[in-house]
Amino acid sequence: MIDQVAPGQLAEWFAAQAAEREGEGARAILIDVREPWEVQTAAVKVEGFEFISMPMASVPARLNELDPTQPIACLCHHGARSQRVAQFLAQSGFERLANVAGGIDAWSREFDAGVARY
Repeated sequence: MIDQVAPGQLAEWFAAQAAEREGEGARAILIDVREPWEVQTAAVKVEGFEFISMPMASVPARLNELDPTQPIACLCHHGARSQRVAQFLAQSGFERLANVAGGIDAWSREFDAGVARY
């Protein structure tokens, strides 16, 4: 199952994942599946988890860069591409997945108004 997490609840989701697997050294990862120009236009500030820019089309070729035991949240512009990437990851054996509901647009509207909207 892929959790749908609001931008403001992402840190809480990662914390819950870490608590669930206490002692396993869970490394929280936010994968931004937008294109490089989009990331440059509206970048998120992350604290407490690792940020990886991995455009959607590159995910299959870069799958070996990800650890299927780690909690991973996916982010895009509005949530559709990131949902598809999360589904692909689930089909590839990843279990601890979330989609940032509403994407970077919701991130700006609901969580950090300093992030540009486009």
